[in-house]
Parts: sequence; C-alpha cells; structure tokens
Amino acid sequence: MKNLKERIESNHLRIYRSLHVRNGLSDEDITYLSFLEKGYEGEKKFDAWTSELSDNWLFLNDLSFECNKSEFQIDSMGITGDSIYLFEVKNYIGDYFIDEDRWYTNPKSEIKNPYDQLKRTESMFQKLLSDHKIHFKIKPYLVFVNPEFFLYHAPMNLPIIFPSQLNRFINQLKMQHFNLNANHFRVAELLLSLHKTESKYTHYPDYYYDRLVKGIICVKCSTFYTEVINGKLTCQYCGYDEKLCNGLLKSIGELKFLFPERKITTNSVYEWCNIYKSKKGIWKILRKNFKKNGHGKYSYFD
Repeated sequence: MKNLKERIESNHLRIYRSLHVRNGLSDEDITYLSFLEKGYEGEKKFDAWTSELSDNWLFLNDLSFECNKSEFQIDSMGITGDSIYLFEVKNYIGDYFIDEDRWYTNPKSEIKNPYDQLKRTESMFQKLLSDHKIHFKIKPYLVFVNPEFFLYHAPMNLPIIFPSQLNRFINQLKMQHFNLNANHFRVAELLLSLHKTESKYTHYPDYYYDRLVKGIICVKCSTFYTEVINGKLTCQYCGYDEKLCNGLLKSIGELKFLFPERKITTNSVYEWCNIYKSKKGIWKILRKNFKKNGHGKYSYFD
C-alpha cells in the first residue's frame, strides 16, 4: 500500500492535549478532548489494518474538502482499479441499536446517524469528482474498529464493516489485483491539492498564557518533569528521562505553536520551561538551533 498522506495528530488535537496538561481546559473541553482522542485512536487502528494491503493501493488519510460552499471530511480513502473507497471510521464502544433508521445508545439515547454522515460524504465527493471530470466508482464503507462495539437491528444491506469482519474484509481487498498507473497518481495528487488544511468549523478553546501551568511535559506520561540531573530531564512519576536539550526544544516548539505571536527569547523560554535555571544554557541552545535576530535585550530567535 502506497500512503500518499499519512495520518498525523491534527493541530486541533495537539492544542487540546497541551492545554489539558497545563490546566487550560474546562470540564466540557476535557470531555471533547476525550472524544478527539478516541476518534484518533480508532483511525490509527484502521491504518494498521490497511497497511497490510499491497502496492496496488493508494491511500490518503484525514482529508477535508469543500464543495458548493459546504465542507466534508474523509477519514481514509483507498484508490485502486476503477474505484475509490471511502472509509468512515468509528471507534464506538458499547451497545447500540437502530430503530426506524435512527441510531441509539443503550439505554435509549439518540445519536447522529453515522450512516447518514457517510451518505452525505459520498454525495458531496461524487459532486467534487464530477466537477473535476474524474470518473471513478465510489465505494463507501462505515467501519467500526472497537471489538467492544455491538449494533442491534442492523439492516443487512448497509455497507457496514463490524470489528469481527475486519480481517476478512481486508483479505478481500488484498485479493484485488489492479496495477496502478499514472492516472491513479494524477487523481490522488489532484485530491491532495484540493485538501483544506484547516476547517472553518474547527473549534478551539479560549486560552491565555498567564493561566497556563509552565514546565516541560514528559513525553511518556504527560506530567511535568521535576528535575534536571547531569544534563537530563527526569520524571518522578514514570521514571522516564531525556536529554535536556531535546526537552527544551520540544517545549519551545509547543510555545511557538500555542502562541505564535510571542517572540522566542532567553527570558521567555526560561519562564515557559520553568525547570532549567541557567539562562546562559538556554541562550546557547537557542543560538545553536535557531536564527538570532536583533541585538542585546531586543534580540529574539526564530
């Protein structure tokens, strides 16, 4: 399988994760972060399955398009032969049921119909292809990846892949032997060029520098490093350590990501990282890894 667009953590998820550790999220936002994490985890599970496909497949992940001034998203897309497969991936857990085309959790609480979402995506994607004179069959699937999910009263005719069917489904896809040609790559590159990197509907929480907890976050357990020993950051919670320079650079990247308008200076890094007490050492790391602008107290790095 040739993956032309790998799935990575979205800026959306990165911001929520960072703010959560730094006590910058409300209870409502923490619940939303859990939803984002669960979705991302499910999509990565699906990626592990599709990675077994042969090089007769082109895959693109996490796509956002606009058609007729409306946006739609595609979790995963596979291109092979004369078809484009659309995969709507869900990481639901627990018991669900369908009653007269409406979806519910058990006990009865209605949720958005994921099949309606898939149909909308298929319709808008078909229009997008037509607008660009692309002639491929569209094969949409609603894929549930969590083995603890169960759906009652599911009609047999819905294009749904349940967790217990995933291995067989992937094996069926493996049996397709189409050779990729220049047209497949042309279509894939066109779709990549149409991809929107940021949705206008993406919601970010309000956050403020002065209200966030400062420090360098442990990459293993997402708590704060507590001490510097022999040039290494050490986490007292999980025991993990990493080079001080690596931790500082990672934290500087986080500062730039959360607050792109703030200039990176020795003092700003000293305050943000809040563990390494040598401003001279911070200055050396900045000088080695960034471009210095200005002179004296007005200097900064980018």
